[in-house]
Amino acid sequence: LYAQRKLQRGFAFLPDTLWQKEMEASFPYEDTPDQARATVEVKADMEAHLPMDRLICGDVGFGKTEIAIRAAFKAVQSGKQVAVLVPTTILAEQHFLTFSERLHPYPVVIATLSRFRSHREQKEILHQLEHGHIDILIGTHRLLSPDVRFRDLGLLIVDEEHRFGVMAKERLRQLKINVDTLTLTATPIPRTLHMALIGVRDMSLIETPPQNRLPVRTYVVQWDDELIRCGVEAEMDRSGQVFFVTNHIEGMEQLAEKLQHLVPKARISIAHGRMPSRRLEAVMEAFLHRRSDILVCTKIVEAGLDFPHANTMFVHHAEDFGLAELYQLRGRVGRSNVQAYCYLIVPPVERLSTSALRRLQALEEFTDLGSGFRLALRDLEIRGAGNLFGLEQSGFLAQMGFEMYQQILEHAIEELRAEEFPELERRRIPVLQALKNPNVVLELPSDAFLPDTYVPADGERFHFYKRLYRAESEAAVDDILAELRDRFGILPQPAQTLLDAVRLRVYVIHTGCVRATVRSRCLRLELPPRRHKLFYRHAFPVWVDVVSRWAGAQFVQEAQRTVAEFPLSASEDALRVARLLWEELVCALNGVEVEAVGQIVEVSEEEP
Repeated sequence: LYAQRKLQRGFAFLPDTLWQKEMEASFPYEDTPDQARATVEVKADMEAHLPMDRLICGDVGFGKTEIAIRAAFKAVQSGKQVAVLVPTTILAEQHFLTFSERLHPYPVVIATLSRFRSHREQKEILHQLEHGHIDILIGTHRLLSPDVRFRDLGLLIVDEEHRFGVMAKERLRQLKINVDTLTLTATPIPRTLHMALIGVRDMSLIETPPQNRLPVRTYVVQWDDELIRCGVEAEMDRSGQVFFVTNHIEGMEQLAEKLQHLVPKARISIAHGRMPSRRLEAVMEAFLHRRSDILVCTKIVEAGLDFPHANTMFVHHAEDFGLAELYQLRGRVGRSNVQAYCYLIVPPVERLSTSALRRLQALEEFTDLGSGFRLALRDLEIRGAGNLFGLEQSGFLAQMGFEMYQQILEHAIEELRAEEFPELERRRIPVLQALKNPNVVLELPSDAFLPDTYVPADGERFHFYKRLYRAESEAAVDDILAELRDRFGILPQPAQTLLDAVRLRVYVIHTGCVRATVRSRCLRLELPPRRHKLFYRHAFPVWVDVVSRWAGAQFVQEAQRTVAEFPLSASEDALRVARLLWEELVCALNGVEVEAVGQIVEVSEEEP
């Protein structure tokens, strides 16, 4: 899907009109530097011919929705329709109000599609949409239904991206391969963040907080009647409101009764997703207009809702929530210049799992404004990068292995970054570049890895493995060695073997061979198949010269394979042999060029 999107010629939206500049200038707040930069990047992507696929990562209340409104308005002025996909009906209604308020001076038709609309209303909306009479459609998963047909969809906006599965997010892209896509989130799921970090998707960070915004003070506590009573009363004394969030609908009534007993003067209401839509809407509206003091609710309030007078939150059984969920929930408070508080209520520590402890510690640690991206990186470390080839949005590389995974990934990204597939582009490249084989196989007599007792964090090991795999000079390996010694101390034997192996690989990948095997007294370098005309025309004579001058070295034929064997007096001689081969190749082939197809060198099937 991503390869197809990269090959498609997308729609280039019109440059900013006078209306666009006027609408942006009417924003009642001053843009933060990051918000202004993200707006410029989004509009530049939209005006380009390639389909946009940009991730906007910014804390709750940092202005992501305003960027989405500007992008939607730009698309509408170019005659295109816009789809805004949100996770909950309540957020769909709030976005409808926000979009309508910002765009009401202009002839833009906005509609919502959710369970708050009757069957007759939905049917009429779908009819209007198909005939192009609706410009912006805001909806929940209902947008993914087969009966939702756009006349000319130009922009897809996915809000609260971490709340959707892979299949849901790709469904709308598949409706039209070349549609521009804008994704908004405070805490991207590990798979999405990883795709952005490795370059499959573009990313804009909004880390500058709005003026006068204060960070939410976060505490991990156990249930304490006195603490809860004081927290609620302190908020009510300053004319504020309180969220009391639980993950279980069953027992909410009893929880509300308990709170009523603790704080008799409080007006308490209950909200959850199984309530009839009209009743739920009435409860939320009453809380918004301050006709209740405490809202006992599920995580239905997590996604994007704005209650400016609610500045204290209690999360009951916080260990049952994910890291992104907790971060989003905490973002419902502290959306003004009033100090906000968030209490994460958990059982005794000894009853918590390791991953739950790490999530709660991370949330307590990252309380600074704009820390959502760093929190998402911690989530990536805790849960793993997920599967780019499947549906898992978290998890670690287990059966494939890091090197194979990285090879497949780099090959795919290289294709994606090219404006056309490699076979459409012919050019001349140096022979030395053509001989480079990053997929060379190393076979070593002993284990080579970073023990978890030496580098304990999974994310840190992943980071060092990635750097070691990409190292293409001894200087790069030396830098990694110095950092490992500085941070973790003397290298254990498996780690030392790993770095020695990487040094060997640095030279072997440039010699053209396909396999290197180190034995106790011998280094075996397997040459490419005989049909590799480029190697045998340019590099093989250099190999013959080196082998003839090396005492005891010889060529061996094994089942249509040619292997060069070099006797070793010590294991470090393997590195010396590989270095000598590389130096000889550089001297002999420096400046020689061959014709290539993209990155692929043409190879004849003929015998050389």
